Amino acid sequence: MTICLKVWRCPNMPDPLKRRHETFSSPVRGPGTSGSSPYRFATICLAVLCAVLLISIIAVTARYKNTPQAGGEATAEMQKESANVSAMNALITKLQEENKELQKEKGELQVKLTSMMTEKGTNVNKILVAPIVCPTNWHLFDNSCYLIAKQLRSWSGSQTYCQSQGAHLAIILTAEEQTFLWNLLPRGHWNSYWFGITDGETEDQWKWIDGTPLVGGFWEENEPNNHINEDCGYIVKTEVLERVATKSWYDAPCSMSLPFICEKEMSTIPHTKHT
Repeated sequence: MTICLKVWRCPNMPDPLKRRHETFSSPVRGPGTSGSSPYRFATICLAVLCAVLLISIIAVTARYKNTPQAGGEATAEMQKESANVSAMNALITKLQEENKELQKEKGELQVKLTSMMTEKGTNVNKILVAPIVCPTNWHLFDNSCYLIAKQLRSWSGSQTYCQSQGAHLAIILTAEEQTFLWNLLPRGHWNSYWFGITDGETEDQWKWIDGTPLVGGFWEENEPNNHINEDCGYIVKTEVLERVATKSWYDAPCSMSLPFICEKEMSTIPHTKHT
């Protein structure tokens, strides 16, 4: 048995250092060999992970970059709404206070008014309208008094008498007024009464005593006819019951002597009465 003093010098024994050197210094296999596949796969995975990590970092950065701005806008909007609500509450409070003051003033004024009315008492003035009172033998209709005169006069003479009474020959404008006057007339064989209408100025242009033109009228059929220069109008009421008030006007010569109807307008004058 051979004893070697230096192990690395023994020719018959394998050198472990040499074997290690041979192991590490063995040539690297080419890309086509199966030994390089694990390293290549690990490299690809590492690259993918790096890419994912980079994308995640970018996304997170962008999110945190935008989040403060959106949050700021929301905060500003909330602050604005809060300010509006505060302003409305302040306005409501102010209006409520003003309403209380007005109610207080109203109560004070009512107390003063009641006190004034109580103090004056019977000295309060009241405006009254005096009722129309017609003279004796005159008849009231609306705001006029009418006289059925029994004297016999010509048409112009009748007007002169009415004027002496502060009146004029009657001006009849409505069916109600015509019927009222006709009902005042007595029935007879041919009871006729002058009233204030004439066409003496222009034939067939009938006018009232005040100069206003006639509109319509209550003529009997075929009247006026100007049979013998008939320029003045009169009302007829007979014993024939079939005759009606609204067909009772005739024309006649103004010189005929007939009774007549006067009209006096009465004004309603208000006066003050102390109670």
